[in-house]
Amino acid sequence: MPTLMVQGTTSDAGKTTVVAALCRWLARQGVSVAPFKPQNMALNSAVTMDGGEIGRSTALQALACGLEPHSDMNPVLLKPQSDCGAQVILRGKVHGNMDALDYHAYKAEAMASVMASWRALSGRYDVIIAEGAGSPAEINLRANDIANMGFAEAADCPVLLVGDIDKGGVFAQLVGTLELLSETERARTAGYIINRFRGDIALLEPGLDWLETHTSKPVFGVLPFLHGLVVDSEDSVSTEGDSQAGALNVVVPVLPRISNHNDFDPLRLHPGVNLTFVGPDQPIPPADLIILPGSKSTRHDMQWLKHQGWPDVLRKHLRYGGKVLGICGGFQMLGQWVDDPKGLEGEVGRTESLGLLEMSTRMVSGKQLKQVSGTLTASVAGANTSVAMQGYEMHNGITEGPALARPFAELEGRPDGAVSHDDQIAGTYIHGLFDAREACDAILTWAGLNQTVAQAVDYQSHRLQQLDRLADQVETCLDTGRLRSLLQL
Repeated sequence: MPTLMVQGTTSDAGKTTVVAALCRWLARQGVSVAPFKPQNMALNSAVTMDGGEIGRSTALQALACGLEPHSDMNPVLLKPQSDCGAQVILRGKVHGNMDALDYHAYKAEAMASVMASWRALSGRYDVIIAEGAGSPAEINLRANDIANMGFAEAADCPVLLVGDIDKGGVFAQLVGTLELLSETERARTAGYIINRFRGDIALLEPGLDWLETHTSKPVFGVLPFLHGLVVDSEDSVSTEGDSQAGALNVVVPVLPRISNHNDFDPLRLHPGVNLTFVGPDQPIPPADLIILPGSKSTRHDMQWLKHQGWPDVLRKHLRYGGKVLGICGGFQMLGQWVDDPKGLEGEVGRTESLGLLEMSTRMVSGKQLKQVSGTLTASVAGANTSVAMQGYEMHNGITEGPALARPFAELEGRPDGAVSHDDQIAGTYIHGLFDAREACDAILTWAGLNQTVAQAVDYQSHRLQQLDRLADQVETCLDTGRLRSLLQL
């Protein structure tokens, strides 16, 4: 079946959104299409229908196709645990931890998983839209490459090269990248897409003519800069958003190994919430609700919180009646200690936590990966104990202690999380808490939001609207006839 790969001149050139746009455009025409990312490095991930784990951006592309995410869509996922090491996930399951040099040597074996997943998808769908990672022109990473041209050569598929004009120097990006490719790689590069253009296209056309003449390759089109576009990102934490007078002030520390910060996208869109991400050495503003996010290295990030002065801030916040919510790793930090006897998330050892809930966590082998649904307990939902919630679990730890006697939620007959006796502190292992409007509203009401002022947006509908917005740009701004020919449609 036809496969088309989208590669970028740089990281954040817009590969993810271009692939999502193409997938949505094809799906709207009734084409059986699936996304594919051979290798992804990201701390934002999603649980798949087959109980695996893939990058969150690939799950978004699956949504664009009208599909449930599957582990074959992202066969190699690297989740950084330090500057030189990562957890390696193959076809949805944890393979182990590797440092950068060991993984570089292992890539030839990982390629077998990549090709097996691609063949499996190709047998189920008519078209595959694949996404590269970073840039194909990283000379030091060319050996045993599985993320970009290494895969394209093995799958014998054409490549579109995306350049971000908003960064500046887009012609140098495109021509320079092409120059650094091998002869066969240049031959399979079918043309270019220029992304995030602002202004009058007439001023750009002389450059496009020069690019096509100079490289003998066509420009498939120019996509505009879309203001207000909110789609799932891989790693960068976006702090865009305007403050609303009278809104609930929510503050989230940007942990060094923050994971699944997409949990907070519905709050960024909420008309009654001012969401502030606080990075290292930044002042911590007053808040109604402080949320401790997920972490890929809970003990390491707990130490960072201490060095940044967060324990004192949290104690003062609680004295003045503020609320605290911990999600996954952030939930573990609310307890008395976190023990990692096998070094699953870094060095072997035990770290004293915040001591806000009477519980402790022990890291164990065998990551919990499952999609879940249930209801919020009365401690959070108040008298309305029928508030439905859903999301996904993705953690190694087992948490035990008296605090769990007051759970945050009931999930299909079992308790999850904890709520303090004064109802000021809550924690849960569930990611995606805020995606469903009813649960989002209930949790924010618990935190102090006046629901007569504002209610949550329908986040899933919003995501689909954003994907349709991207697909509209494909129809308007790209050469769809040339695209259909490239895909043998």
